Amino acid sequence: MRLRTISGLTPFSEEASRKGLKGTVFGVSIYLGDDVVGMGRIIGDGGCFFQITDIAVDPAHQGKGLGKKIMGALTDYIRQNLPATAYVSLIADVPANRLYEQFGFKETAPRSVGMAMIVGR
Repeated sequence: MRLRTISGLTPFSEEASRKGLKGTVFGVSIYLGDDVVGMGRIIGDGGCFFQITDIAVDPAHQGKGLGKKIMGALTDYIRQNLPATAYVSLIADVPANRLYEQFGFKETAPRSVGMAMIVGR
């Protein structure tokens, strides 16, 4: 929760975080001592659909290749463990889309576009 907040991601309540983490298929955390300075995870239904989410690096440690290490570990897991027919998506904030392109992700527009809804807003 701390890393989401300091890296500029939308904060979630502790209750929502606990429930959400149960949907993790695979996760990566980078520690510096006892502090988590980078993270990312894959969520999904276990067979057909997966999403890369929660990619975050502590601003004090950005620009050191940690995002690439996180994405490398996640894509290695995807290639080694998910069915060949699995659909893996993500929502890319600009300029992070350039990082994701390095790992084989492509924009889906104009065929499809990402859409979102936040409950309670």
